[in-house]
Amino acid sequence: MSSIEQSGVAAIIDKNKFERTGTLPEKVKTMTKLKDLLDYFSQKEKFLWCSSVLLILISFVLFDGENYLTLLASLIGVTSLIFCAKGNPFGQLLMVIFSLLYGFISFRFAYYGEMLTYLGMTMPMAVFSLITWLKNPYNGNKSEVEVYHISRQETVLMFIFAVIVTFIFYFILVAFNTANIVPSTISVTTSFLAVYLTFKRSPYYAMGYALNDVILIILWTMAAMEEIAYISVVVCFIAFFVNDIYGFINWHRMRQRQGSEAF
Repeated sequence: MSSIEQSGVAAIIDKNKFERTGTLPEKVKTMTKLKDLLDYFSQKEKFLWCSSVLLILISFVLFDGENYLTLLASLIGVTSLIFCAKGNPFGQLLMVIFSLLYGFISFRFAYYGEMLTYLGMTMPMAVFSLITWLKNPYNGNKSEVEVYHISRQETVLMFIFAVIVTFIFYFILVAFNTANIVPSTISVTTSFLAVYLTFKRSPYYAMGYALNDVILIILWTMAAMEEIAYISVVVCFIAFFVNDIYGFINWHRMRQRQGSEAF
């Protein structure tokens, strides 16, 4: 019997089993879930994710090749961003994991500002954002959060809180003898704006992260001048920047679509 005939027989057996029991075999269920996941992302999103992963892998091989924790954090981070760009709460769960890994990586290079920011602010806010996103699905669709329109008063409060948080963190960073204190302090500000807007389910969260990516590209470029392996981290945040810009664009599309469907 040929392989084609065998596949046909297997398909008939699976179909007969489904008709008798009303349940699909595990193999079929797995293939169906995989197909649904692939169909969930557009061709542009698949290209964006694959090109980002490829860029991260190439830079790791060329400039690092040893710090697999950095590679793992980069891959988790870029995957988190593509889910967040879709308004999917799973992205926030991945962000929690990324924050833990990135905090440890920052600690190793004495970027205590980054360590404290991600472990003390980004990670807890990602947890709160995960809860908020899960509680506010769009039309009951748990894979898409309902976009929120932040008010002018909330925007003013956000900037006031950002100034206070930055002021407090500056003295903490000085006490820890943080490397490159100026960009590290600015990173606290941009990180706070990003996590606040993420919690509020605003499309502008992605612009907050994009600004933070620019600061981190500068920070890790400084680190790479001392240790070339950190070029892979620079490339990672360049990929993050592109993904965050896409997230900003897609969230505006989501807001327009959700607004039009409300009428």
